[in-house]
Amino acid sequence: MSTRKLTLDLHPIYDQGARIDAALEEAMDDAAARKAKELEIICGKGSGALKKRVLRFLDRDDVRARYHRVKKDPDNSGRVFVHFRWPRGQ
Repeated sequence: MSTRKLTLDLHPIYDQGARIDAALEEAMDDAAARKAKELEIICGKGSGALKKRVLRFLDRDDVRARYHRVKKDPDNSGRVFVHFRWPRGQ
């Protein structure tokens, strides 16, 4: 059974560059393994630097090929949603 939504909170590691990238990679792998419909990434409002880093990660060609679309939360600038579309029967 697939999990519909996964959440990654980056607050605890906001200042640890290599761990941020590793956490994002792991969350994307987890979403694929579970065939998740959505991954919520909580980057916090702050200065916006962490959100920019997350969006740069998601814009990489190798990462972009893994998801359907990205949506920035219009009501909370500290959240980004990554939406996935999986073929039926997989």
